[in-house]
Amino acid sequence: MSTPTSRSVWRRMPIDRMDDVEEASAGGKLAKSLGLWQLTAIGVGGIIGVGIFSLAGLVAAGDADNEGVGPAVLIAFLIAGLASAAAALSYAEFAGMIPRAGSAYTYGYVALGEVIGWFIGWDLLLEYIAIVAVVAIGISGYLGELLDNLGATLPTSLTASAEEGGVVNVPAVLICLLVTFILSRGTKTFGRFELIAVGVKILLILGIIGLGVFYIESGNYDPFLPSGFGPVLTGAATVFFAVFGYDAMSTAAEEAEDGKRHMPKAIILSLVIAMLLYVAATLVLTGMQDYREIDPTAGFASAFEGVGLSVVASIISVFAVLSILTVMLTFLLGVTRVWFSMSRDGLLPPWFAKVDRNGTPQRVTWIAGIGSAVLAGVFPIRAVADLTNIGILSAFVVVCVAVILFRYTRPDAPRTFRLPLMPFVPAFGVLASLFLIWQLPWETWARFGVWLLIGLVLYFAYGRKHSLLNPDSPHHRRAPTARG
Repeated sequence: MSTPTSRSVWRRMPIDRMDDVEEASAGGKLAKSLGLWQLTAIGVGGIIGVGIFSLAGLVAAGDADNEGVGPAVLIAFLIAGLASAAAALSYAEFAGMIPRAGSAYTYGYVALGEVIGWFIGWDLLLEYIAIVAVVAIGISGYLGELLDNLGATLPTSLTASAEEGGVVNVPAVLICLLVTFILSRGTKTFGRFELIAVGVKILLILGIIGLGVFYIESGNYDPFLPSGFGPVLTGAATVFFAVFGYDAMSTAAEEAEDGKRHMPKAIILSLVIAMLLYVAATLVLTGMQDYREIDPTAGFASAFEGVGLSVVASIISVFAVLSILTVMLTFLLGVTRVWFSMSRDGLLPPWFAKVDRNGTPQRVTWIAGIGSAVLAGVFPIRAVADLTNIGILSAFVVVCVAVILFRYTRPDAPRTFRLPLMPFVPAFGVLASLFLIWQLPWETWARFGVWLLIGLVLYFAYGRKHSLLNPDSPHHRRAPTARG
């Protein structure tokens, strides 16, 4: 077995020495300012958004490459939610033990070894940036719907990618930069904004459901499975994007006032609230309008437009834009904290771990924000959504495996939450995640493989040598407490 400061790629970060690494960081500490309800708001903010306002309509109606599943989009959400719940419980157990920035990266590093932690961290850097991009594309669709209703249509060249007949999606680019600016103002400001915005979002969705119920036509539910069950499984792999915001929220654990107690509660609360709203919303959407007439980019706005409520459609478009911003904020927070944590551990250059006087890692915040703006400007929504899903599902597999192994290898570790039915719940999470990964197109696998290959080269060229767990790391000259 490797020692904590060995040269093996399987060396593991000891829980009882994480505080030493944190103290030794040359970049500074993250500010602790988030309570239970702010954490829950960040989780709900990350889960609810483009799933309801864009992906539900996209999967129900279908596109050029995928058959529409119609009202069975409800089943797609339930399958994705069940798989996500198993992973959520695994995250909750780890979050109660390790309230530290990094989420799945940190959990993999602690339980499975450095090389696994590196791959998951590297994976999350791409996936979270891509999530911010896909949400920005979704918001751009609602902005287009709103401007159309106001008679001020933007040219396709400025609102779509080249693959979709345009040049660059300018609104999506500008939205990414706006969200980056908000997050750069500091965690305390971000937490307050998120709490208010999520409250507005929930009220909006409840209003949509409450009003939409009166316009449901039962005939729209027939047939319930218009394309059979196969496309529903594919749809579940796509809408999985909409049910995992809690994992990005867990990257903020180090900024929680009481992470060990509040993080498990916030993870479970956020997923329960989100799934209840998803079930109700998908029933209303497919009941109001024939699934073949749903606008894939602005489902609810088109549904209310279709029943003659154009004013309501405009209101939905306005508030959808505002509420979906919370998803972008949550995942942009996630990528910056994973990046910060990897840099602090020595796997990436310490330059990225530098924080400002407010405890905010400005450098990685703006780099990630600009990266998401580039993706949002030039790629179509489904390609980016599938790319994010394969990465997050891979992280879920790692976390579920890690929680099983860690329960048996470190039964003495203090846990404020213990997931039930060990090891069956996390084992189900592994199988469900692998099954959903299998539903994704080969192009997504290819892009993901190329990204991981780049990461492998970087790890052996830099990360393995500079890791704080390497006794020969150059960082030990300024971080002797990490040597042990």
